[in-house]
Amino acid sequence: MGYSFFRLPQLCIYGQGSFQEVGIQTSKFGNTALLVSDPIISKMGYVDECRKYLEDAGVTAFVYTNIDSEPTDVHVEEALNICRENNCDVIVALGGGSCLDTAKAVAVMVNNEGYIGDYVGGKKEIVNAPLPLICLPTTAGTGSEVTDVTVVTNTSENIKMMIKNSAFLPKVAIVDPYLSKTAPPKVTAATGIDALCHAIEAYISRRSQPMTDTLALSAIEKIINNIETAYNNGSDIHARDQLALAAMEAGVAFSNASVCLVHGMSRPIGAIFHVPHGISNAMLLPAVLEFSKDHCVERLAAIGRLIDKKLEQVNNDIAANETIEKVKQLCRNLNIPNLKGYGIDEKQFKEHLEKMAEDAIASGSPGNNPRIPNKEEIIELYRYCYNYQF
Repeated sequence: MGYSFFRLPQLCIYGQGSFQEVGIQTSKFGNTALLVSDPIISKMGYVDECRKYLEDAGVTAFVYTNIDSEPTDVHVEEALNICRENNCDVIVALGGGSCLDTAKAVAVMVNNEGYIGDYVGGKKEIVNAPLPLICLPTTAGTGSEVTDVTVVTNTSENIKMMIKNSAFLPKVAIVDPYLSKTAPPKVTAATGIDALCHAIEAYISRRSQPMTDTLALSAIEKIINNIETAYNNGSDIHARDQLALAAMEAGVAFSNASVCLVHGMSRPIGAIFHVPHGISNAMLLPAVLEFSKDHCVERLAAIGRLIDKKLEQVNNDIAANETIEKVKQLCRNLNIPNLKGYGIDEKQFKEHLEKMAEDAIASGSPGNNPRIPNKEEIIELYRYCYNYQF
């Protein structure tokens, strides 16, 4: 195919102070909103602030804040019930990727029948238009505010269901770095590495294209240059600003170019062992880059030269190796543990290897990787990552 598709929200609003736009933008789509958030964001006062902006614009808000982990089908059903009971005509999502992904699922399911898992892999068609969705991320990581993807855990089967469809694309993304300034160091590290993983995988993906390449490289440079500053000094608003912008760029990039093997392997770890998504990505990223290197050496070299101009003087193989070493060093500096260090029991881990490898392949993401692995290679990679030394 000689052409590519490129999707974005109808409107993206970025910059300090843009939070206050939520009322005006929401009122363009409806006057009764479901506000989806979580207990931590509520405790910080952001939910009340958001409700005030909505009310000032004439929008009544009904609130769901029970999301206490990665998004699940239970969260979706609970929020969906509130949405339907109150005849909400617009949805506002305020929080990390878990809140945004839950809201995306609700927006689609309000007007469509069945169970959210029915729509995995296009098995069931999304017939009716979703409710309009306005997304406000409070972490600089998932990029969910600009993607056409939702990831929801099937709690009965312990499977993270990744569903990609243009119906999940928000109408409006409002990215205000102010909302991420209170994120603690561990969250900053996890979400920042998640965004880095999105950008790197979008760049090396078999489905990459010129527009996604531009955004992916821009995001990589911003994350590498600012994540440690934000991790060590959360009040540094410039670093927060750059990470928020990078997360959005990376989100657009991977939404249009797709993620690869890291995400395919990461989702089962999150579903079975409840490891936060960004951390499980970080646990896998260096090893997967090592596995993939010979099939994307020029692209890994280009990343290395972007972040270290001295690498312009060396060949691609050396530059690619330095890129991987830079990622490993970053994981060390951000105190990312390996699977063993996180506390995952080795016996349990080995018992789930077959299922994790099968679920990874079933997600479709490994098929976008420069080097496409088989089931046995994925199992071996999982084993290698358990005791991996960053």
